[in-house]
Amino acid sequence: MRRSAPGAAPDPDPGSDPESDPGRGFWDALRPAERAALRAVARPRRFSPRTPLCYQGDDSDHIIIIESGWAKVTSTSEEGREVVLAVRGPGDLVCESAVLGRRERSATVTALSPIPALVVPAARFTGFLDAHSRVWLLVSETFVRRLDDADRRLRAHVSAHGARRLAILLTELAELSARHGAPAPGGGVAIGPPLSQEELGSWMDASRETVARALGTLRTEGLVRTGRRRITVVDVARLREFARSPERPRPTAFTM
Repeated sequence: MRRSAPGAAPDPDPGSDPESDPGRGFWDALRPAERAALRAVARPRRFSPRTPLCYQGDDSDHIIIIESGWAKVTSTSEEGREVVLAVRGPGDLVCESAVLGRRERSATVTALSPIPALVVPAARFTGFLDAHSRVWLLVSETFVRRLDDADRRLRAHVSAHGARRLAILLTELAELSARHGAPAPGGGVAIGPPLSQEELGSWMDASRETVARALGTLRTEGLVRTGRRRITVVDVARLREFARSPERPRPTAFTM
């Protein structure tokens, strides 16, 4: 019997229903026979931290499934600024849009931690999809869910600022991390992806200084504990409530 890597998306219990969880990742949603068939056409590879899994503008023809660990999805602007678009974790399908859309890759995916992964050449992956038509729907669901996530973050950027915007992001990361990690020492949920304050700022369109101030506010409120590249959400429900709270009015400057 094959054992899953620590922190990996586990192979499902033969008696379980992987379709019963609407928040499941791609690998989690596959049936045992589908997983076995996909492993048969894949090759295992391990990526070290800060190693790209695929590059923006590249025309390589493979998809990757993360078995365990975390990666960031980034895009580089014409001015050379790196923008964090998303984080991917155990069981996620990455580097797939260029293969299925037959175009250059629109983003770079970079390992944030050691990542054991399955690499599948494009022709083998499309052949697998043709032989397992149900999985086409799962791929479509993945795209739709990611579009919904991007839309939700865009609304958060418009409607929230500072600590509240960071709280929205950390709530999302805590919910994702809770699915794949053990409880943090002392309680709470340890944020799995080891993101720096610069990377958090890039993701929430804010400066590092703004992130530092926002973390200070959340610490004062007793919502998070922090360390070097380490954030623990003390109480996800309270953080979510803070994130949904009305924005405090900003001071208005008056001139005479």
